[in-house]
Amino acid sequence: MTITTTDVGIMRDVRTAIPGPNSQALHARRQAVVSAGLTNGFPVYIERAAGAILVDVDQNRLLDLGSGIAVTSVGHAVPAIIDAVSRQVADFTHTCFMVTPYEEYIEVCEELARITPGTHAKTSALFNSGAEAVENAVKIARYATGRSAIIVVDHAYHGRTNLTMALTAKNMPYKDHFGPFAPEVYRVATSYPYRDGLSGPEAAARAIAEIETTVGANNVAAILIEPIQGEGGFIVPAEGFLPALSQWTADNGALFIADEIQTGFCRTGRWFAVDHEGVIPDIITTAKGFAGGMPLAGVTGRAEIMNAIHEGGLGGTYGGNPVAVAAAIATIATLRDQNLAERATVLGEHMMSSLRQLQSETTIIGEVRGRGAMAAIELVVAGGNIPNAAAAKAVVNYCNQQGVVAISCGTYGNVVRLLPPLVITDEQLTDGLSVLADAVRSLS
Repeated sequence: MTITTTDVGIMRDVRTAIPGPNSQALHARRQAVVSAGLTNGFPVYIERAAGAILVDVDQNRLLDLGSGIAVTSVGHAVPAIIDAVSRQVADFTHTCFMVTPYEEYIEVCEELARITPGTHAKTSALFNSGAEAVENAVKIARYATGRSAIIVVDHAYHGRTNLTMALTAKNMPYKDHFGPFAPEVYRVATSYPYRDGLSGPEAAARAIAEIETTVGANNVAAILIEPIQGEGGFIVPAEGFLPALSQWTADNGALFIADEIQTGFCRTGRWFAVDHEGVIPDIITTAKGFAGGMPLAGVTGRAEIMNAIHEGGLGGTYGGNPVAVAAAIATIATLRDQNLAERATVLGEHMMSSLRQLQSETTIIGEVRGRGAMAAIELVVAGGNIPNAAAAKAVVNYCNQQGVVAISCGTYGNVVRLLPPLVITDEQLTDGLSVLADAVRSLS
């Protein structure tokens, strides 16, 4: 049966304590058989969803301000995606593209060539997850340049595999006791305007000086960077930082890799976050919002770089699975047809206005930041800028108890991030922001 907003409702409706008795029973089952290494942040178990509303097993209607960490940007139970996936499942679910290929994979790569930055010839390879995309982007950069050093920045998050743990900055919970890590990864300072006070060109000059002094320009295969840092705290670099790094790579025979896994597919008000400053990456990695909830990731780059790899050098059994690529085709069409990039801009203006008003009324919001439908508040100890992780945890817990799905992030654990579905209504967003405001005021 196709789930619709009629079945699910359109507003938050908390009917039991959260978590309710049915969620508690499921959680007890989980603890018996699911690894404790998986987080238990919000143990409410979902039964169905539509738009921006999740329904749990106790029939509570929850307002989703997380989108599964920027995955369901087009909302839940999108009819076009349901139809596309259903048709593909009926046709075939898997053949392995490397064995017997299919048209839909090619169609997705054609779309990526159209919508990713730049008019140059591009080719793509499809994978299963963001971490897998990043790993392959690094492989490609090293092969194409003949160099080994990969430059990443403070507060970066790129995944949980061995190589991507090396690329990721934060130790706990991502890296602690999981080493040794992959070599030839070098970390430099990033642009964090709230905490470093530097302009974009100044921050870039600092990073470039570190690269040239400690690594050497002729050893660098690529600079890998999130245009807006996700897990690191929704850090928006100062204007001019990304263009300066991109230009440095072009001048020094290195590649610029944009990790757009959390920022891509209209989340920031453009197809990709680098579009805001006209940066054209040599390679761009995508996942999360790519396929409306189905597991799919991509690496797209200049054709001469991507095609330099020997045949068989890229691949994977499930990469570009036919059901996932069918979902991606429908997702991209939905983003385009509903002009959800523009909607992301409108949502961002709504969130920023509300959050800045809240900041003016309270003493624990150090900064409001973000771009488009990717907004955050950094919480601090009143009277300064000392990170306040306890406040962020309390805010998230309060929101969750009131039926609003909110999530935290940040190197210091002190950032509350908002990633609503781009189809969320104004009324729904206002409701969610009012709950967030109540949570922050209660702490102030």
